[in-house]
Amino acid sequence: MGEVNTFMQSIPLEYFITLCSVLFCLGVLGVLVRKNAIVILGCVELMLNSVNLLLAAFAAYNGNSDGQLLVFFIMVVAAAEVAVGLAIIAMLYRNTRSVDVGIFNKLKG
Repeated sequence: MGEVNTFMQSIPLEYFITLCSVLFCLGVLGVLVRKNAIVILGCVELMLNSVNLLLAAFAAYNGNSDGQLLVFFIMVVAAAEVAVGLAIIAMLYRNTRSVDVGIFNKLKG
């Protein structure tokens, strides 16, 4: 019963932390630099998935499934966020014929 997470535990935890930090920083950089709304949503998903990977790694190293359960709920919320975000982008594209977030300043009123 203790042999369940041996593959995850064979990789040092520092590797997971480094990988997740790099992925999260790439996501933040993409959100701050890019102007395309679809790319920005993709970068937000990259940040959420890096946190999910880190939670799963910590759960595997601790030997409990609490982190994996939290990952499941985060994935459900992320799927709902993508659905709502893409619907908003589709409606904005119908009005402006662009997904450039710089154009959306006109919506301030």
